[in-house]
Amino acid sequence: MKPDGRIRVMEIIARMNVGGPATQVSGLHERLDREEFDHRLYTGHVDGHEGDHLLLHDVREPVHRVPGLGRPVDPGDDYRALFWLVSAMRAFRPHIVHTRTAKAGALGRVAARLSRVGSARVHVFHGHLLHGYFSPVRRGLYVGSERVLASMSDRLVTVGSRVRDELLQAGIGRPEQYVVIPPGVRPGPVPDRGAARAALGIPQDAPVVAYVGRLTQVKRPDRFVAVAHAVLGRIPGCHFVVCGGGELDRQVERDAETIRDSFHLLGWRRDVETVYAAADVVLLTSDNEGTPLTLVEAGMAGTPVVSTRVGSVAEVVRDGHTGLLSSTDPDELAAHTVRLLSDPGLARRMGGAARDWTTCAFSLDRLVADTEHLYRSLCEARGRHLLTQGNGR
Repeated sequence: MKPDGRIRVMEIIARMNVGGPATQVSGLHERLDREEFDHRLYTGHVDGHEGDHLLLHDVREPVHRVPGLGRPVDPGDDYRALFWLVSAMRAFRPHIVHTRTAKAGALGRVAARLSRVGSARVHVFHGHLLHGYFSPVRRGLYVGSERVLASMSDRLVTVGSRVRDELLQAGIGRPEQYVVIPPGVRPGPVPDRGAARAALGIPQDAPVVAYVGRLTQVKRPDRFVAVAHAVLGRIPGCHFVVCGGGELDRQVERDAETIRDSFHLLGWRRDVETVYAAADVVLLTSDNEGTPLTLVEAGMAGTPVVSTRVGSVAEVVRDGHTGLLSSTDPDELAAHTVRLLSDPGLARRMGGAARDWTTCAFSLDRLVADTEHLYRSLCEARGRHLLTQGNGR
């Protein structure tokens, strides 16, 4: 396809903080067929207490910074971002406007309508935002606004079937608008266990449990610390590794003060594969999740997981086969963790099964292929004129 005949995609995300959405965007931005797609990324700035995916991974792809598009909701910033996006759309004339995260999804879809460019509109729901994020009043406002925004959307993409079902039950969108596209990951090279532990300063012969993710309320790092105390009561030599950061980092440090000799706070690391390789078990303690990439990445590294049975976790972890699922009770999570630490054969079998399953179901190549198919189908559905609009500008 000639360069001026490429499908132009304007991808908008509020901020590229370390986490699942940024990983997906970065993978797509890098791997989409550049001869067929002109894919451009528009984003705001990352808050000071969050890890910046672009900096952490030294992403050199061009990025368009949108003034006011960061996470905080502020009427002045929001209007500035909205009209900046309208202007950018009229200049770029995208065939497809692809939005992620709530704020970017609202501003991007409204801007697409105001710009009158005629773009197809896609919005991605990365998690179960109906639970654990908002007060009842704010949840009602969110649901009402998403119902309106769904009427401005050609496709609504979810990372799991359960996310889609919950949104439909809330009256957001119509069944035919939805497409389920699970996340995709391209793991980095996984070091051997000895080298990983040496790099992290962890004893070679100690049982190790890892937490990877943001230190924020919905992820419940306090529950991880509670599980650590319970596990240490049965396996005194166990060590616990926390890879991540957020607004609760100091609280976690205080909660773990009495077990600090067994607790390792690593902050954000670029080589997260080193953490998975060093761990015997990866533990996820969240109140709510979409389709968590932490568990996908752990599986690809061959590390079994213990997780709360929330969101679409069960679409990643096959309970009893690739890992163990639990209620949110710290004692039950601790019992599952102790079971895997006490039975290396079981942990090894689950880790191998997890590697086979996640590598097949959650590859980056599959994500790219699914997304390219979505883009092509949207252009075909909206008419071939989308592929010629704005050429020769």
